[in-house]
Amino acid sequence: MSDTLLIIEDNEQNFYMMRFLLEKNGFSVFGAENGREGIEKALLHKPRAILLDIQLPEMDGYAVAEELQKHPELAKIPIIAVTSYAMVGDREKILAAGATGYIEKPIDPDTFVAEITRYFPQPGDDSKEERQ
Repeated sequence: MSDTLLIIEDNEQNFYMMRFLLEKNGFSVFGAENGREGIEKALLHKPRAILLDIQLPEMDGYAVAEELQKHPELAKIPIIAVTSYAMVGDREKILAAGATGYIEKPIDPDTFVAEITRYFPQPGDDSKEERQ
């Protein structure tokens, strides 16, 4: 599996920070500024993981996660919500929509890459259960 990651994020500064940290650690990164574009790029490129903001134009992250899950070729790709939504129930809501994991913004540059990679499937692991 490739080390290419898709970041679906409409905030340029947030995208830049995540991309910088991931590329510094050997990942290739491409982005989408809205949910529809993100779904199209995920189908085209089949990334190793998808980092998904919740508050997006056109289609929110909940709808994007649900749509991504409808495509069998994307079903095993981890979807990691990276969001400022941190109210009671937000984590459960995005996980129920199809996300594999949840990371609150602002991200911690010292731990971000480790947080992301813990959601990657392990050899022989067919589940998309959230890893603790």
